[in-house]
Amino acid sequence: MTGWLDTLLVLIVLTNLKLLGSGRLGGCIRVVAAQGILLGGLPLLAAGEVPGTRALLLSAAGVGLKGIVFPWLLLRALREVKVQREVRPFLGYTASMLLGGGVLGVALWASARMPLPPAVRSSLLVPVALATMLTGLLVVVSRSKAITQVLGYLVFENGIYAFGVGIAPDAPVLVELGILLDVFVAVFVMGITIFHISREFDDIDTEQLSALRDWRPAPGSDGQGTAP
Repeated sequence: MTGWLDTLLVLIVLTNLKLLGSGRLGGCIRVVAAQGILLGGLPLLAAGEVPGTRALLLSAAGVGLKGIVFPWLLLRALREVKVQREVRPFLGYTASMLLGGGVLGVALWASARMPLPPAVRSSLLVPVALATMLTGLLVVVSRSKAITQVLGYLVFENGIYAFGVGIAPDAPVLVELGILLDVFVAVFVMGITIFHISREFDDIDTEQLSALRDWRPAPGSDGQGTAP
């Protein structure tokens, strides 16, 4: 069982690197969907030989939300805004992948110095969870499109989810499901926000938000003023 768990964790690392090296927004959403499906199998493999009801519920909720519902919402938002690529990232794709490899090294170094409970079934679980969290933060700060930044938020949450499932396998299932529900609401709200940004600016580049100014009418005008 540990061998299957290690294989799943390696695949999660590969999805992190794929996300950092991809500029097509539809492809990025599908990569995050694949990562969500992989994470759905984590509770089953981390639970032991015979998964219990808690592990089955978490697995079903994880696959349903992270692998199906969230990607569907984001693909729908992508169709509305009619944008296909991340054209001007703040950090290039090659540099992002190199930095992603460095992030994995830092996660391995940090996890080797952390005291872990005996419940952790794989030595790769904590470093992969930390690397996934850091990868999500890297995507948020290195990409300019709002929808890619939402993906970074999801990847960051995926890392937290992996960490919680691996470190605290006996946590109440209602706590885990409540977190997933919070993430669902956040993604739903962010999808609406992306639509409104696109409608106002004809783009979803977050750099456009820095151009916002308070509107004040010119003195003595009839209200048809311009922004300063």
